Amino acid sequence: MKEKIVQTAGREQLGNFAPMFAHLNDDVLFGEVWNEEAIDVKTKCIITVVSLMASGITDSSLTYHLQNAKAHGVTKEEISAIITHATMYVGWPKGWAVFRQAKEVWNESVSELTQKDKYQNTIFFPIGDPNPYGQFFVGQSYLAPVSTEQVPVFNVTFEPGCRNNWHIHHAKSGGGQMLICIGGRGYYQQWGEEAIEMTPGKVINIPAEVKHWHGAAKDSWFSHLAIEVAGDTTSNEWLEAVSDEDYGKLA
Repeated sequence: MKEKIVQTAGREQLGNFAPMFAHLNDDVLFGEVWNEEAIDVKTKCIITVVSLMASGITDSSLTYHLQNAKAHGVTKEEISAIITHATMYVGWPKGWAVFRQAKEVWNESVSELTQKDKYQNTIFFPIGDPNPYGQFFVGQSYLAPVSTEQVPVFNVTFEPGCRNNWHIHHAKSGGGQMLICIGGRGYYQQWGEEAIEMTPGKVINIPAEVKHWHGAAKDSWFSHLAIEVAGDTTSNEWLEAVSDEDYGKLA
């Protein structure tokens, strides 16, 4: 005989305050919809987890439905594949949030997130590895290739307080660089001009032969896509570091 789903939380928690809601929750949603036989309970558990994930709901209700999914036969391998697949459609931060709860439900230890991990959860593109050009930066930065064909695109991430040295993109014609902020808060400044604050969505167009620097605010991680503009005889010249005095004047 098929197990009957029974729910009493509505009446227990809201029976006196909202009796109609309690009735709909206990008798209609769990009493009728969850016991409808066209879809098996395991599939309903999966649909519910994905629906809550897509809606950005990662509170105790998601924990309950993850536990319910496990109780009705969803394995660790299956929930991992389900969350990964759903992440492609509903977003990276939601996937990270649900994975943390799922690991706890499937009895996996969850290590404390580093500041880098926490920031990674807020942006779509990977942070990548320590920047191989780190000798031209003050502080720690990271580099991740986004596209290495046709138009080269890299995600550059700066820890709080990190900035690159003054530098110039040289070219006989064309050349230069575009920056597109995708996370955190930072600055772009060209020689002799005021610094420009960069927040997600801000686009900076840097012509060739312009001396400039870019990097994070003192209190924020910062990421931008760096897009190299095609040109004739292009090269990059690294210059002196941005002084602590000048950088310290920025908010």
